[in-house]
Amino acid sequence: MRRTTLRTAALSAAFALALPAFAAPLPKATPEEVGMSSARLEKITATVKQWVDKKEIPGAVTLIARKGKLVYANTQGMRDAAKGEALAEDSIFRLYSMTKPIVSIAAMSLVEDGALALNDPISKYLPEFKDMKVATEVYDPVSGVQIYTTAPAKKPITVQDLLRHTGGFTYGPPLSTRTQVQKLYQEAGIWSQKWVLADFTKALAKIPLVAEPGTLWEYGHNTDVLGRVVEVAAGKTLDVVLNEHIFQPLGMTDTTFSLPAAKVGRLAQPQPDPYTNQTPELIDFTQPQVFFAGGHGLVGTAGDYLQFAQALLDGGAHDGKRIIGARTLAYATSDHVNPAINKGTFLPGPGYGFGLGFAVRLDRGMSTWPGSPGDYYWGGYAGTAFWIDPKEQLVVVFMTTEPTRRLHYRITLRDLIYGAIVE
Repeated sequence: MRRTTLRTAALSAAFALALPAFAAPLPKATPEEVGMSSARLEKITATVKQWVDKKEIPGAVTLIARKGKLVYANTQGMRDAAKGEALAEDSIFRLYSMTKPIVSIAAMSLVEDGALALNDPISKYLPEFKDMKVATEVYDPVSGVQIYTTAPAKKPITVQDLLRHTGGFTYGPPLSTRTQVQKLYQEAGIWSQKWVLADFTKALAKIPLVAEPGTLWEYGHNTDVLGRVVEVAAGKTLDVVLNEHIFQPLGMTDTTFSLPAAKVGRLAQPQPDPYTNQTPELIDFTQPQVFFAGGHGLVGTAGDYLQFAQALLDGGAHDGKRIIGARTLAYATSDHVNPAINKGTFLPGPGYGFGLGFAVRLDRGMSTWPGSPGDYYWGGYAGTAFWIDPKEQLVVVFMTTEPTRRLHYRITLRDLIYGAIVE
């Protein structure tokens, strides 16, 4: 027993020394001080190393905090494999859909300010959405074709619809062209990064919805439209709103829509996939960006995002800087997909509902990965992910640049981390 105790103490000391020397976003602690196992957390290091060694991912930054303390920080692999440049703790990643929770919290802060209301029709702010049409497609077995018709929407899209993805919007190319609406997205160039947000929403408003607002959970351009609503409600561009409401208060100095030239050399780049030899095509942030896409447009560091996530775990404030009220946050991280809403192919998966910008866990079971009722999460297309577990006082941020197998990495990481909680 004495040998075991000594070994655990040695691992704890080694683990504490292994935490990086960069400006940590949170105070540091050994895992044992917060009820976790150093030895079990080391399995994460070994597992990520296997992924890097097999060239399944270029590299990864993994940050784990419990009870407000940073207990695990590991950086492995390459920032740019083609140039032979190693990944660093402050490397910058494409956040893609991890932009959505940030924009959603900014929108809810405007609700608290009285500048926005969840039951407002979005046409109050964006008149182009006043008279929307809804598309219906039915397969005709006689002609063997899809019959496409449209009809006026029966009710308006609300701000709440945008936040919970029930606005009737979808995602089109390059992700899919399975429906006529998505083909119209393609023809309009909706996925282009060359839009200015105000022009984007006007173009999107000309295309029919895929469902009546408030009736179907459909993952789509809802948060991009929300970003424009935020701009009009605040009277400022989305980048300014995010800076004022979130980034500046939390010290998120590397999170932005357009990467300054001086920071381009810190951007994590994809590499050829070892199984297909294809290199993923991702947004080119080496060039200035004009499209402040609320659904996918930000870049940032793991440390910055940990600051944001920890503020949410702490009830909406961190280091005395409040970005959202505790009761507003609790409301936003509750399930908003009521039984009358068709969940369709519900992306968060069994055991999860969806709040105002986050997937929200409803049941300890049902899901194929561990967690606690009340935990909430989201991830990004390029491989980034985070989750917050209030019951376990746990925050995890994982950032890599590999979109193909991203769900596998997230589930494996969950298994390893929950297995390391020994309290």
